[in-house]
Amino acid sequence: MKIIRIILKVLGILVGLLVVAWFVFYLNTARKVRSEYKLLGDEAPVLVESGQKFRDLNKNGKRDVYENVNASLDDRVDDLVSQMNIEEKAGTMFITMTGMRSNGDPFNTPFLSTNPLDLMLNLFISRNSDMIAKRKMNSFNIINSYDASIMAKFNNNVQKLAEKTRLGIPITIATDPRHGTEGNPGAALYTPAFSQWPTSLGLAASRDTVLVREFGDIARQEYRSIGVTLALHPMADLATEPRWGRTNGTFGEDADLSSIMTKAYVLGFQGDSLKRNSVATMTKHFSGGGPQKDGEDPHFPYGKEQTYPGNNFDYHVKPFINGAFPAKTAQIMPYYGIPVDQGDENVAFAFNRKIIQELLRDSLGFEGVVCTDWNVITKSAMGEARAWGVEDLTPLQRVKKSLDAGCDQFGGEASPELIMELVNSGEVSMDRIDTSVKRILKDKFRLGLFDNPYVDENAAGKISGKEAFRIRGKYAQGKSTVLLKNDNILPLKKGTKIYAEGMLDTSVFNQYGEVVSNAEDADVIVLRTLTPFDPRSEYLLEQFFHQGRLYYSDEEKKVMLDLINKKPTIVVANLERPTILTEISEASKGLIAEFGTSDEVLADVLFGEINPTAKLPFELPSTWEAVLKQLEDVPYDSENPLYPFGFGLSYE
Repeated sequence: MKIIRIILKVLGILVGLLVVAWFVFYLNTARKVRSEYKLLGDEAPVLVESGQKFRDLNKNGKRDVYENVNASLDDRVDDLVSQMNIEEKAGTMFITMTGMRSNGDPFNTPFLSTNPLDLMLNLFISRNSDMIAKRKMNSFNIINSYDASIMAKFNNNVQKLAEKTRLGIPITIATDPRHGTEGNPGAALYTPAFSQWPTSLGLAASRDTVLVREFGDIARQEYRSIGVTLALHPMADLATEPRWGRTNGTFGEDADLSSIMTKAYVLGFQGDSLKRNSVATMTKHFSGGGPQKDGEDPHFPYGKEQTYPGNNFDYHVKPFINGAFPAKTAQIMPYYGIPVDQGDENVAFAFNRKIIQELLRDSLGFEGVVCTDWNVITKSAMGEARAWGVEDLTPLQRVKKSLDAGCDQFGGEASPELIMELVNSGEVSMDRIDTSVKRILKDKFRLGLFDNPYVDENAAGKISGKEAFRIRGKYAQGKSTVLLKNDNILPLKKGTKIYAEGMLDTSVFNQYGEVVSNAEDADVIVLRTLTPFDPRSEYLLEQFFHQGRLYYSDEEKKVMLDLINKKPTIVVANLERPTILTEISEASKGLIAEFGTSDEVLADVLFGEINPTAKLPFELPSTWEAVLKQLEDVPYDSENPLYPFGFGLSYE
């Protein structure tokens, strides 16, 4: 008993110390927030000149050119840049993650929460007041997924803060994809408030560019309803290396298919030109991030190399040349990797003048914003700086090298002081800074942010996720589902007794058949499977990136085959990457590939209410040995694939 009392006393002391530490941290942060808010001025009054209302963003009592909606784009940009100081220009050249409270308030002071994401934000994300008022930043990507009205309220709150800055430069809110079911803070964000669609692989499997453009238009409306004006997508990368952990975000391995899908996707978000109701797209990752050595992702140091053993570099540029650029994508993001031996130095894309300035800008004529991928300059909570090939350079030197390479904006960074130091020392000219700042500001003007950056918080919930949008998302799920094998079992007859595993909601089958709780009592087994991978834990983000093996372990395979051998079985494989399904396919009576198909839509497919017509966006290898022999940069080069690229059956 004495030992227990001692332990309880020690625990009590530790808890007390933690509480005291938290309150000290809170009070210190609150003091900083108050100090930062003092840097802000008044809200911008709405004035009238010549019968036309305008927002007096710099609060000088008159309509400046940049405040005049009737002035030309170039004149508005030039006028604003002429009024900006170096701090404001430098802040404009950075975009990073920001957080919000569950009530839509800006994330400033720390708060207690049972949500792991909130706890991470408390520790790792800079305050809104710090980045907007002090660092003069005006571009952020959001990572929270609350109700649409809450996210809309956050937009209005931070836009009000921005309005109180000296020149009232509005905030650009950006986001990674939100319309799938994947939750990966490094790549995609599950957002139940929005309509649910298949992954990009599924959109490609549909082969329907009209549907893809419709998706972009619906996503655009949902984004704009909450204040998002910049999509950090699509991925025009080609999944020629089947082990790559980002395959799920691509349109597959074929350059022609990816080109038409990328074009339709961008047109859906932006329209024929970037305007007030558009969402700008940041197409990535130039010049193609797919050919990763051994399939390892360059978020991590072991994946820093992109290799071209098939001498196929040009193939990976095609979706940009034939897709993103004809659709006039507003912005471009290069990836982390080093394109090995594709220029005069082996450095990552963000520092590679041969790729960005000479190829993208000079040769291909791209005039929009080029933003680096996240955290290529400084170390962050997510790990070391992904400054592959320039690890020996200081952050200051990296910024200069990236600017010299042709980049405009730095993702995942909040270090405007580096730009200011380069300008003040004379290492970078003000003209060079102005070039990038003007590109960034042009998109803000085109998107109408200077005229009205606010959204209707009540309307947000009525637009986002509305029934008509969800119906179209379900239609796309059905149209993206690929029938790979049908040994006279599909479609199922009404009244079929089904035993199901791997489902979230087996009750959906009861509308057509009967769900039983024992496989022995079933007529048919439906088995959902996931793509295998190697779990890793050396780096924080690794748990979200499914990499490595494409085969099921002996234990995993035995569990599945034991079930399959009990009764006629239909296997439904969710494909994040090209899974090796050889033995599973042989043992099953039916095999379906899906890319984000809900249980409800799957039931419609299995019972013939939906006729599957989709085609594989990549080939499915037959063996792991075949995968190891593939060249990272070459499409459909697997020996004797189980199912080739473009394969797909139907009921008719």
